[in-house]
Amino acid sequence: MAQAQPERRIRQEATSLAQRLPGLVVAARQVAHTLLHGVHGRRQSGPGESFWQFRPFISGEPAARVDWRRSARENRAFVREREWEASHIVWIWFDRSPSMAFASDLAPVAKIDRAAVLALALAEIAVRGGERAGLIGLTPPLASRDVIERFAEALAANERLHGASGPLPPVALVKARSRAVLIGDFLEPAPAVVESISAFAARGAEGQVLMIADPIEETFPFVGHTEFLAAAGADRLRAPRAQSLRADYLARLSAHREMIRAACATRGWGFALHRTDQSASQALLSLRARLAGPEPISAARSA
Repeated sequence: MAQAQPERRIRQEATSLAQRLPGLVVAARQVAHTLLHGVHGRRQSGPGESFWQFRPFISGEPAARVDWRRSARENRAFVREREWEASHIVWIWFDRSPSMAFASDLAPVAKIDRAAVLALALAEIAVRGGERAGLIGLTPPLASRDVIERFAEALAANERLHGASGPLPPVALVKARSRAVLIGDFLEPAPAVVESISAFAARGAEGQVLMIADPIEETFPFVGHTEFLAAAGADRLRAPRAQSLRADYLARLSAHREMIRAACATRGWGFALHRTDQSASQALLSLRARLAGPEPISAARSA
């Protein structure tokens, strides 16, 4: 979605995410610690009693987790996964594509910075509650108390090697009975977003979608001659009377979100909207409450 206007200051972060990560780590830890005083841990005495499944060994896990009897049957290592372990993994992904770098003067932070803080803080709270958290496509599930730093290192290394990520998450590592939290602006065509959510749900994962929006995307306050610039590339649109586009834009945005919300509801996933001019702590508290609840909340709401 294109966003720009000469009369209104709209900024795009000049530094890379890797360069900003130290500050984001501090912000994430502050947000997590604010919530931890009111979030009771759910740590259990052991990893579970009932066998759930064998899964391939992931590089970085302790070798003691390998089931050597099962691994001897094939030329690869397997881990015996317990039922409690399988149902207490939180897989987290946040969009690091170019559109997420956008920030207007109506918001204190860029969308990608808010998404990063929420993702890192959620990992901290999950681990403190006795769960494991993993970054989809980047890390195995971790139960380390330095999970925020481990995630930040993985993000920085990935950005140095590959640059910005795609706008939708990979699903290869997500297993049945685990939970997935997807955070992004989800401005890709709605059918592609729905297909991505469906792929996670088809693997048996429970999930939450948190849509991040800049307030200027919600209000479309543009008036008069306006030039809209694409988030990536050289595409631009000149509108002599931008206010004449407002009604159609808002209707299209609403229809786009409703299609995604309905897809989440159909698959038992939760859906929420968070604006970057709102409290990160409140968004995280709402997200954590939905993850801890008896069932996902499917109605759209502001988080």
